[in-house]
Amino acid sequence: MEVVIIGLGSIGVKHLAALKEIDASIKVYALRSQKYASALDGIQNIYSFEEIINVPDFFIISNPTVLHSNTIKKIALYGVPMFIEKPAVHSKEECDELVNTICKMDLLSYVACNLRFHPCIKFIKNYISSKKPRINEINIYCGSNLAEWRPGIDYKQIYSAHSEMGGGVHLDLFHEMDYAIWIFGHPSKHRGFTSRASSIHIDAPDFASYLLTYPGYNISVTLNYYRKKAKRLVELLFDNESWTIDLLTSKIFSDNGTLIFESEKFTLKDTYLDQMNYFINCVQSGVKPMNSLEESLKILKISLEHEPLKG
Repeated sequence: MEVVIIGLGSIGVKHLAALKEIDASIKVYALRSQKYASALDGIQNIYSFEEIINVPDFFIISNPTVLHSNTIKKIALYGVPMFIEKPAVHSKEECDELVNTICKMDLLSYVACNLRFHPCIKFIKNYISSKKPRINEINIYCGSNLAEWRPGIDYKQIYSAHSEMGGGVHLDLFHEMDYAIWIFGHPSKHRGFTSRASSIHIDAPDFASYLLTYPGYNISVTLNYYRKKAKRLVELLFDNESWTIDLLTSKIFSDNGTLIFESEKFTLKDTYLDQMNYFINCVQSGVKPMNSLEESLKILKISLEHEPLKG
């Protein structure tokens, strides 16, 4: 099997590690943006599409989000599967363009939202679909400190801090919107707000809040870049009890303290491995994966539809 990976930053390295753990014999070409980029063991650097001699079994797109749209268009010409790091693009205009062009080509594609493989998310997905409990409210919260994402690197210089580079908390933390709609379906109405008023002083949104409306209940999604101690929770309010899902500890508790679910040996690395395994199985079997490019763009448009809050 041969794979071409485009973009070998921090997230690209994670996908590469998962790929090699699954099958160390897979031949990987890394399309690099800079000449003489450092080479990783067993990976052959290339510097242009013209250097791709054999059509690979699939492409991995993990370059900066702002480059995704043009990259997807180039790769589509090869007619092979695409593994695309989330979010697929960074603007509503790009969403519409790809839906009207690339998505109509019916290529096998998957947008990488690895939290779909988190054991707590899988548990809740199965519980909601099988038990169909009466829900009154859902609150989703994810906050972390952008300055600590990449130790030793000035956070104001990375893409996350700049809107024109595809940055912003609503895009970086797209996972929350993705799994909310994956589990509960598309809302009948939605509204979103963003701001950049915190002390981290970046020119991309550092706060985002969404309200998703469903028959009989609402989902609120709150995201930020400035929380010193990371927190990633889902709160489910049923008729007779409430559950708190802690995605960082992989535990689910009821409001009376009962442990509903726990995955003791879970690490976030597992989600990348399970995700890559899932995608490769889809490629080899020809089965259309969940979260295709077209499906993901529909969810992404909700994240992109927001109003700026002004102080």
